[in-house]
Amino acid sequence: MMRQVIENKQFDEERALYHSVECDIRNCTFAGVQDGESVLKESRNIALMHCTFSLRYPLWHVKGFSLDDVAMDEKTRAAIWYADNGVIRNSTMEGIKAIRECNHITIEHSKVVSPEFGWKCSDIRLSDTEIISEYLFIDSRDVKLNHINMSGKYSFQYMENLEITNSVLDTKDAFWHSKNVTVKDSVIKGEYLAWFSDGLTLINCKIIGTQPLCYCKNLKLMNCTMQNTDLAFEYSDVEADICGNVESIKNPKTGTITADGVGEIIHDNPVMECLGRVVIRN
Repeated sequence: MMRQVIENKQFDEERALYHSVECDIRNCTFAGVQDGESVLKESRNIALMHCTFSLRYPLWHVKGFSLDDVAMDEKTRAAIWYADNGVIRNSTMEGIKAIRECNHITIEHSKVVSPEFGWKCSDIRLSDTEIISEYLFIDSRDVKLNHINMSGKYSFQYMENLEITNSVLDTKDAFWHSKNVTVKDSVIKGEYLAWFSDGLTLINCKIIGTQPLCYCKNLKLMNCTMQNTDLAFEYSDVEADICGNVESIKNPKTGTITADGVGEIIHDNPVMECLGRVVIRN
């Protein structure tokens, strides 16, 4: 099939390019008075280059797509849902709920400003990207992030099989109820980090914020530092090697926490048996 080329046009009607197949779309604008939804719904094997979007639900149920130098503004609500096999490069997504229930998506060199981004997805790869999202990647699995600068509140909850490297995470209740998460060479700033997680491993990370890493199972810290981290590790099963000091450690359930110094070790009225050890290096 010969690929169709559509360029230098404006579309604003409902389902303007519905079920486009084997199509290159260049220098087009998706906006206008008709305010039509679902302009590219059910499309197959499409490539968009140098396009702008200001309409709702533009890429739903799309199989095989690429976006290069594409701008989706704040009116582009729920931009990409139920889509598979996509690559997004050098683009911006600013509408709420930008990606949901998608599989096999790669995002590179882009910027995302989207509350509730990336819910219920699988096999997602992000690199060299900035993300601002209150609820990021809830209930997703098989996700890899590299060189990410993110800001949010309730990030990575109920996730499974997540890898993060070389990133800065400014968040709040990150990794709650997550399973099998590894973070390497990164900064994690927030509050109540990773409560109720299972299988969290932090390697060469800087951890900042109050009451981190409580109620955890199978928690490992390797060569990490901790700043302003009080009341850490309460009721957690933990093996930790910490460089530097920890403000306070409270009631670790099992395992050994080794640090250069601890401001206070608290054994205070636990609700379960707490046998965790704290070892101070000589």
